Amino acid sequence: MHTPRTLLTINSGSSSLKFALFAVTETYALQRRYRGQLTAIGGSGQFQVSDANGKILQRQNRAISDHKQALQILLEWLSKEAESLQPAAIGHRVVHGGSRFYAPTRVTPDLLEYLQQLIPLAPNHQPPNLLGISTLQALQPDLPQVACFDTAFHHNRPEVEQRFALPQHPALKAVRRYGFHGLSYQYIARVLPDYLGAAADGRVIVAHLGHGASLCAMHERRSVATTMTFTPLDGIPMGTRCGAIDPAVVLYLLQQGMTPEAVSELLYFQSGLLGLSGISDDMVELLKHPTAQSQFAIDLFVHHTVRAIGSLAATLGGVDAVVFTAGIGEHAAPIRAAICNGCEWLGLVLDEHANQRGQPCITRENSSVQAWVIATDEEQVIAEQTFAVMNRGFQHD
Repeated sequence: MHTPRTLLTINSGSSSLKFALFAVTETYALQRRYRGQLTAIGGSGQFQVSDANGKILQRQNRAISDHKQALQILLEWLSKEAESLQPAAIGHRVVHGGSRFYAPTRVTPDLLEYLQQLIPLAPNHQPPNLLGISTLQALQPDLPQVACFDTAFHHNRPEVEQRFALPQHPALKAVRRYGFHGLSYQYIARVLPDYLGAAADGRVIVAHLGHGASLCAMHERRSVATTMTFTPLDGIPMGTRCGAIDPAVVLYLLQQGMTPEAVSELLYFQSGLLGLSGISDDMVELLKHPTAQSQFAIDLFVHHTVRAIGSLAATLGGVDAVVFTAGIGEHAAPIRAAICNGCEWLGLVLDEHANQRGQPCITRENSSVQAWVIATDEEQVIAEQTFAVMNRGFQHD
C-alpha cells in the first residue's frame, strides 16, 4: 500500500464536524496545514477554517441541513483552496470500539456492522461518528478510511478495573468498564516527558475537563484507571450529563412511568451543569453569570472532580502530578484553582499567579505534587494512527 501524502481527520458530532488536514513530509513527519469546523449543522450553520498557526482563513455563515451537506462543503473547499493537498486517506474519531476493536482499523463493511451494534453503548456519539464515515463512503467511495477508537487507550487496564461485580452470563459479556477520551489521553501520555521529564513515568492523574469530562490515572504513561466506564455517561458530572448515578434511580424513574427514551434524554441532555444551574451547560457562561444555582453547579463539579482525584490517587498508591487538559482544564483558571485547593491534602500547593497567567506548571516549587496545564491534540493522534494503518495495510482484531 502506498504511503499517503495527505491525511484528513474527522471528528463528527451530533451537530458539528471538526476536521484537520495534514501533509506527510519526505521524512514521514505529519505537518498540520489546516484545521476547521462546521457548526450548528441542521440549523443556521457556520464553516470556519484556520491555518496551522490558528489564523482564521475563512469564516462563512450558511445554512447546513445535515452532515452530508457539511462534508460536501468541506470537500468543495479542499478542491478549490487546497487542491494540491487532496486527502489520500481519512481518519475518524470513533467513540466506542467495544471488546473487539482496540487499535486503529481500516474501515470495512464488517467493521461498520459491528460498530452499529455499539450504538446503545454511546447513543450520543456513535451515530454521528458512523454517519461521517458512511457519508464519506457515499461521496468518495474509493477514499480509504480508518477508525480510531476512544476506548483503545484503556484496553490493557487490570481486569479488576474492567469488570463489574456481575455474574459471568453470556448476555453480560459486553458489559465492561471501557473508558473513553482515549485519543486525548494518548496524546497527553506521549508529550508528558516534554513537561515532567523523568516524572512522566510516575503516578500521573490527567483530568480531561470539557463538555464531556473524565479523569485517567496513569503509571508509566499507561491507563490504570478511569472515571468513565460502560458509557460516556458515567464518572464526574459534565455539561449536560449527570455522571455517576445509582442504577436504582433509573429503575425508579421507569417505575414512575417515564419511558426509556425520556430517561435517556434526562440523563444525557438535561442534567449536569445545565440541569443544576438552570442556565447553561457552558462553564464559561456559569463563571460569567454567578447565581446561587450556577455557583452550586460549579461547586458540585469541583467537588466530584476532587473526589475522583482522591480515588485515582488511592488506586495509584499516591500521585506525583495532576494534568489539566481540554476546554475547561486548559482555559478555566478559577476551576483549576478550586480543584487544586481541594487537593492540598495530597501535597499540591497552587501557584496562583502561574495559574492565572496560564503557565504550563501551576504549582509552587515546594509542592510535592505538581500540577500542569497541557493542551490536548486528538487530531494529531488520529492522523498518526491513520498514517500507521495506511502504511501497514489492514489491521483486525
